[in-house]
Amino acid sequence: MPRKARLDAPGALHHIMVRGINRSDIFLDDEERHKYLERLGAIVGEAKCAVYAWVLMSNHVHILFKSGGKGISTVMRKLLTWYAIYHNRKHRRTGHLFENRYKSIICDEDNYLLALIRYIHLNPVRAGMVQTLEELDAYPWSGHSAVMGKRDHPWMDTDYVLLQFNDTRKRAQGAYRKFVQEGISMGRQPQLTGGGLVRSLGGWSGVQSAQRKGEKSEYDERILGSGEFVTAIFQEAEEKQIRQLKLRRSELTMETIIHQECTAAGISDREIRNGGRRHAVSVVRMRIAQRGIKEMGLTSAEIARHLGVSTSTITRVIEKKTGAA
Repeated sequence: MPRKARLDAPGALHHIMVRGINRSDIFLDDEERHKYLERLGAIVGEAKCAVYAWVLMSNHVHILFKSGGKGISTVMRKLLTWYAIYHNRKHRRTGHLFENRYKSIICDEDNYLLALIRYIHLNPVRAGMVQTLEELDAYPWSGHSAVMGKRDHPWMDTDYVLLQFNDTRKRAQGAYRKFVQEGISMGRQPQLTGGGLVRSLGGWSGVQSAQRKGEKSEYDERILGSGEFVTAIFQEAEEKQIRQLKLRRSELTMETIIHQECTAAGISDREIRNGGRRHAVSVVRMRIAQRGIKEMGLTSAEIARHLGVSTSTITRVIEKKTGAA
């Protein structure tokens, strides 16, 4: 069965999970971890995202953040493309570093924010990388140490996390730490890494109760929340698609964009469509692709058809732009 497209709701809480291809390590030393965090901080700051939890494991990453006005796609593309290029150059390797698709779950903040923060920050404990809560307090590759004031990551919104526990910082840290400690005995919690019917109805007892009553509830594996929350996300996604459809039907078309960019650069439409590789042509093609995505909501495949090139060509020029940003 084909995988569903990711849901990207600007301003929503997203639980992002990124894994190395074939579960291989993506961090081989602390320098790479530092570089990844530096880049993450720069990108989420630029995109006005609010990061509440994160952890770097050997072969995967968890990030919990509220996306800015442009959603998560651009943020993750910039971060993962940049890091893959950096890592491959450093180790003189080629090929994919990450699995083709990072996992993104839209979460109901009201009901799952604190549970997800705890779950993510306890990853090193569950994996045996640290043995005690005291060790986790000082562990540098988890957002827990920042919440506890042991590490400084200005791009992480620790204030918002602590406000969920108390208005006074010291008391909030104590309450938060106790909350995290209580989660150690809970072990792995698969219900926090996906959506679906069981999550939407609050567990199997909720599913069985609904079945007995003949009730139906909206659910989706890409959303962690109640049926009402799932419905609200679907409505928002539908409205976005309608806005994009209206834009596509307006006077702005890909032909218009191609003509505008070619005229401004003094390049013929024919050279753009014939796969010309001159630097000036590549720059214009990149601008056209960016505008097609941003202004018309087109996919790489749709843009490629308009430009007479392969989808991989468009993907490369977008990634090149992202990697240089």
